[in-house]
Amino acid sequence: MISKESKNVSRVRRHARVRAKISGTKECPRLCLYRSNKNIEAQIIDDVKGVTLVSSSSMSLKLENGSNIDAAAKVGADIAAKAIAKKIKTVVFDRSGYVYTGRVKALADAAREAGLKF
Repeated sequence: MISKESKNVSRVRRHARVRAKISGTKECPRLCLYRSNKNIEAQIIDDVKGVTLVSSSSMSLKLENGSNIDAAAKVGADIAAKAIAKKIKTVVFDRSGYVYTGRVKALADAAREAGLKF
């Protein structure tokens, strides 16, 4: 009998596989995101020190609906502005095993438009 994995278990496996190859440094930290049903969160992380340098979320921006593409774009623009204020210009994008479409793509595009390079 073949067991069927849940979507989140599959996502966590994909994320672990990607994290084995991607790591953030002080010069080029990692932009990691988390997407839930109600909100979206993003962090810029230095994996060498294990420190979160910058973070933003739809909750911290107090958006009315944090689960749509507009909210993701606002979070992307906000995290890029905070990163540039801390003199972070290039990052490695970690999509956390999520498919690069919808809210994930909107966050990445907004961060690129606001000045981050990845």
